Amino acid sequence: MNSAPEAEADHDEGTLDEDLEMDHGIQNDRNDVALEAVRNISHIATLPEVTVRIIELVEDPSSSARDLHAMISSDPALTARMLKVVNSAFYGLPRQIASINRAVSLLGLNAVKNIAVAASLAKLFRGGELGPHFDAHDLWLHSCVTASTARIIANSNRKNAVDEAFLAGLVHDVGVLVELQSDRARFTEAVERSAAGRDLRECERECLGNDHEGFGAALCEHWKFPSSLVWVAGHHHDPVSVPPANRDLPMIVHVADRIAAEVAGGFTLDLQAGGIAPEALEFLGLDATSLEAIRVQATLAARDGGELLAAA
Repeated sequence: MNSAPEAEADHDEGTLDEDLEMDHGIQNDRNDVALEAVRNISHIATLPEVTVRIIELVEDPSSSARDLHAMISSDPALTARMLKVVNSAFYGLPRQIASINRAVSLLGLNAVKNIAVAASLAKLFRGGELGPHFDAHDLWLHSCVTASTARIIANSNRKNAVDEAFLAGLVHDVGVLVELQSDRARFTEAVERSAAGRDLRECERECLGNDHEGFGAALCEHWKFPSSLVWVAGHHHDPVSVPPANRDLPMIVHVADRIAAEVAGGFTLDLQAGGIAPEALEFLGLDATSLEAIRVQATLAARDGGELLAAA
């Protein structure tokens, strides 16, 4: 007598398994698309080898300030760009800094690592119009303001190291660079489709086979960035999907990304993705009052972001 319900249950279970397999297959296809795109443009969108080594060095607990100075000094061009950033209004130091050694002693290893990445990333954001509704300046400004806002949030709730949050905000949208360099025409088509109010990521997946989160995660892995930054690049729009142990930075950058788009403009195409996830506010312990205070600070940070943009 129970054969029919059992058969129905077996059918439902089979359907669920098939759906899961299909979802897994789609995700694998998207990953393949992202990896192939990064391989195809790796000769263009590359960080200097010394920058990647700087990141690895600072992540190594046995490294020293002397090691960092020696590595940076091996690249005179990078050294010059870094000193320009250090001496910009963004850092607001009381006097000119003439050496990397002095910068390390004043700002610390992590801050100098961030400056090295900023100085290197800025080169990838050069150029004029990148799409029908934004240019290189817009994208880099948004990245800088998101980084500053992430630092503000991290400092207020102490969920993460401030410098780590800054770097995470700086690299969160690097997937857009992959899309632009691998297939500008299809990215432009995705942007045009999103102009009607659709989620940009959905349009990217239709036109490019993945979205800027997927491409960004693949690029960060290619650059050998820490896994925490890979999570941010790949999940800043949906941080709730990240395993609990890895959620801190994606949650911080998710909130910072939304606020930066609101207060500074720039690259705002992904605002259609919706507002700040309530789960992120709860996770970070942010209420309406603290959120408004962060918005005020972020508005000031937008000016500092312009300074970093000009310096880098």
